[in-house]
Amino acid sequence: MSFFRGDAHKIYMQLRKNRDSIHDSKYLKELYEVRKFYESLDRDVLQLIYYRLIKEKNGSGMIPIFVSSIPFLFLIFSQHLQKILFQEGTRNWMIFIVCYITGITAALFFHFRENAWASSHIEMIKDILEERKK
Repeated sequence: MSFFRGDAHKIYMQLRKNRDSIHDSKYLKELYEVRKFYESLDRDVLQLIYYRLIKEKNGSGMIPIFVSSIPFLFLIFSQHLQKILFQEGTRNWMIFIVCYITGITAALFFHFRENAWASSHIEMIKDILEERKK
């Protein structure tokens, strides 16, 4: 059942298995490089990046709004849409369903992935700014 535990548990298991080479892990290498870059910046620039990332994280909420508003758009044009999709002898409805579900899945996947990266960058910057305060 580890399939349902998510990426965090998968990373933990991978790091635990390769304890001797933990510093060379692909999971940590990228984050290390990002943190080193942020540490090389001045406090003022880092603060501006922090504000920008907060804006980006909050702005990524447009995707769920878009995904949830599409059905209402279809409802408005439902009569015309039914004529096109359910024409005698066509499989337009199947093509439409596959495209629709693929599009929604991709949009939600992209949204949550963006949100996760924004959160990790924000946390790194917050930690660096707090360390510099001390």
